[in-house]
Amino acid sequence: MAKVFSLGELSKLTETDLVGDPDQEISSVDNLESASEKDVSFLANAKYNEAMKQSKAGVICIDHKTTLIEGKNFLISDNPSRTFQLIAEKIITSTHRCSGFKEIHPTAVVHESAKIGKSVTIGPHAVIDAFTEVGEGSQIYPNVYVGVGAKIGQNCILYSNSTVRERCILGNRVILQPGAVIGSCGYGYTTDPKTRRHTKLEQLGNVVLEDDVEVGANTTIDRARFKETLIKKGTKLDNLVQVAHNVELGENNIIVSQTGIAGSSKLGNNVFLGGQAGVVGHISITDNVKVATRGGVSKSIIKSGIYGGSPTSPMSEFNKRQVLLRKIGTFVKDLANLKKRIDKLDHIIKKIS
Repeated sequence: MAKVFSLGELSKLTETDLVGDPDQEISSVDNLESASEKDVSFLANAKYNEAMKQSKAGVICIDHKTTLIEGKNFLISDNPSRTFQLIAEKIITSTHRCSGFKEIHPTAVVHESAKIGKSVTIGPHAVIDAFTEVGEGSQIYPNVYVGVGAKIGQNCILYSNSTVRERCILGNRVILQPGAVIGSCGYGYTTDPKTRRHTKLEQLGNVVLEDDVEVGANTTIDRARFKETLIKKGTKLDNLVQVAHNVELGENNIIVSQTGIAGSSKLGNNVFLGGQAGVVGHISITDNVKVATRGGVSKSIIKSGIYGGSPTSPMSEFNKRQVLLRKIGTFVKDLANLKKRIDKLDHIIKKIS
C-alpha cells in the first residue's frame, strides 16, 4: 500500500534541496526510462545522463554536481541513491507482518516453556521449540523453525522456511531471508584407516549472530564443533553463502553471493568478499580488505588493501599478470621464432666446427 507525498514534504523528510514545484505529488518509484510524473527516480551514474534528460519522472534525485534541466523537478543531496531509498521506503509501506497475520497464528506450534516477548508475530505452521526466547517486536514468518534453547533478540525478522537450530543466538534486528539455515552441522568426520568408513564428528557448539546482521536466502552458517561460530554486528551475507564451523566474521563485513569460507578462518572488520570468492580454513584476514570476485584466499592477509586472483595477490600485481596473460599468444609465437633462429645458429656452428 503506497503513500502520497508532495515534493515539499519529501524535501523535508530527506533533508534535501528542492528545485521545482513543492506541490507536485509523488506516489511511486521507478527507473529513469519508465518513470511517470507520479514517480520518483534517481541518477547515480553519469552514463545515464541522457536517460535523465528524456525521463518523465515527477522528480529526480541528483547530486550537487549534476547539471539541472529546465522544467524538471530535482531533489539535490550528496547521495542521490540513498535519498531515493529513503523516499521509496516512505512511499511503499512495508508491512513486515507475516503476510497480514498478526500475533500467534492458531496453526503455529509454540512450546509451553518458550518465552515470547511483547508484540511478537508468529505465522502459520511455524515451530518454536522448548526453552527458546523470542524478543519483543520480532516477526516469525510461516514455516520457520526455532530450535531448542535458541534465543532471538528484539525486532528480528525470520522469513519463511528459515531455520535457527538448537542453542543458536540472534541479537537485535537480525534478518534471515527465506531458506537461511543458522546452526547446521559443521562438516567434520573421522576416517577409519582400515575400513575407510567415515564417522560423523558431532558439532556441539552453536552460532552467534550479533545485532543488525542480515543473512541472505539459502545461506548456511555451520555451528561450531564445541564453541561458537561468530558473525559480528552489522555484517551482511548475500544469498547462497557458506560459512563453515568455528569461523569468525568481524563487524560490517560484506560477503557476496556464492562465497565459501572454510572452517576456523577469522576475518577482521570491514572485509569485503566479492561473488564466488573462497577462503581456505585456519587463516586470518585483517581489517579493511577487499577481495575481488572469484578471489581465492589461500593464506592469511595481514595488510589492508584490495586483492584479486587465485591465489590472491595485491590488485596491482594481479592486474599486471592479467595484462601479460592477454599477450601470451604473442609470447608463444616469439618463443617459437627464437627457437627457430637458435636452431639455425646451432646448425651453422656445427658446420663451422
